[in-house]
Amino acid sequence: MTTIGAALREARSVIETFDAQTLLAFVLGKNRTYLYTHDTDELPPALLTHFLDCVERCRTGEPVPYITGVQYFMDRAYRVTPDVLIPRYDTETLIEVAADLIKSHGLSSVLDLGTGSGCIACTLALDFPLVSVRATDISEKALNIAQDNARTLQAPVRFSIGAWFDAVDSDERFDLIVSNPPYIHPADEHMPALSFEPVDALTDHVDGLSHYKSIITDAPTFLNKGGYLAFEHGWDQGFAIRELFSEKGPWTDIRTVKDLAERDRVTLAQLC
Repeated sequence: MTTIGAALREARSVIETFDAQTLLAFVLGKNRTYLYTHDTDELPPALLTHFLDCVERCRTGEPVPYITGVQYFMDRAYRVTPDVLIPRYDTETLIEVAADLIKSHGLSSVLDLGTGSGCIACTLALDFPLVSVRATDISEKALNIAQDNARTLQAPVRFSIGAWFDAVDSDERFDLIVSNPPYIHPADEHMPALSFEPVDALTDHVDGLSHYKSIITDAPTFLNKGGYLAFEHGWDQGFAIRELFSEKGPWTDIRTVKDLAERDRVTLAQLC
């Protein structure tokens, strides 16, 4: 029979080491440390077959989180399926910006537009239990995933379905609105590599900016005076979004925050 160590060595010849370890730990129902402490244990044939199937799926481009059904974001596990985008480290910058605003301005209500897996809304609700968090998505399937994650994590988030502000009541107001809308240009060279993820969550099918224009135009109706609107965006979109804020409404304190790689990642503004 094949040992755990031998199975890992075989997998590492065709996929990245970390991916191989993650997949084998998933198949075994163990953590990655177990693989080192039991590397000479024999792997039952059924589990070996399952593991090699997972390796092949990974080799052909399927993201590991879709194979395992789990992605970690800021030290919490989120269930993911091909109905939602996989949470990425880039989004931690948006969380950090939101957290700074909540702490420095005493904000008490947040709206997350296009919540997807719910990772932004759940993180803010859990990290700031006194803040009311609302989250929306146009996709019923995505919203089901987000609600499931909120239940699992015991995050007190209110969810509703609809396109952007159509999902909230006309008389609702928030101190902070955050969003990571579809922003990839449909002709972007990276789109083929993202083929396993929901295309409507990746691109607006126009120019990568149309959702920002819509949200910036409508947000003043749903923000309290002095409230903030903060977006995640592509590394090359900061200037364009600052221009949209300047053109489309009563905004001040317009600025862009860089991510850990020193790339433009979040742009925000305050309602006058």
